[in-house]
Formats: sequence, structure tokens, C-alpha cells
Amino acid sequence: MWKKTLPLLPVLLLTGCATTFTNLTPLEQPRNANNLYPVEVAFTSQQQSLRWDSIHPFVVANGQLYDMRPTPLVTNRWEGFVPVPPGVNGVAYRYKFDYLYNDIGKGPRPANTLSPAYNLTILGQ
Repeated sequence: MWKKTLPLLPVLLLTGCATTFTNLTPLEQPRNANNLYPVEVAFTSQQQSLRWDSIHPFVVANGQLYDMRPTPLVTNRWEGFVPVPPGVNGVAYRYKFDYLYNDIGKGPRPANTLSPAYNLTILGQ
């Protein structure tokens, strides 16, 4: 039995780790002149092998990836902007985190995780 399950161990370890996205963005924002709307997320993970220094977060909206940056003074939080064109009243978005994790005997390996989808409603003309 061990011969069959041992190759799956890295996959089981990855999927068994609790990862949490906390969307810190209001559900509604007033329309602004530049049509860019701030989003913010807190990301936590129990994955012991995750290399926190390798995290590259994005916000995904309308099939496009937009870079995010760490928030000042607070760890594990990132902020970015999503564009919403004039005349459009909202956007669906999600967060994507690319990172490396330590794989025993193989060195760092790439992985990513996606948040659930969120909706942002733009108020006003």
C-alpha cells in the first residue's frame, strides 16, 4: 500500500493545508474619475512548506491579471486596483497567489491558489 500512496504524499500535503483568503474590499464603491478601484486581501496558510518570501499576488478581473503589492506596516495583506470602465456598474474578481513551496528532495517548486469569486458594485454615474 505504501508504494502506491508514497508518490501522492506531496499532493496530499498540499491539498490538506488550510489556506484562507479574507477579502477586505467593500462590496460597493462610488464611481471615481480614474476608473480604478482599490481591492485588498489578507492571505493566510497553514502550509508549512510555503515559501512566504516567494509570494506573487494578483487580482484577476475580466480575464486579466493585475499585480498587487504588500500593504505598509501589515504582514500577509496585499492591495491592488481593478479597472471598471465608465458605464459598467460592477466587476467580478478573484485573487491569485503564485508561490514556491519546498518539496522534499527536489527543492522549491511552483504552485498557486485561487480565491473564491467576489463582486464589486460601482455606485453612481
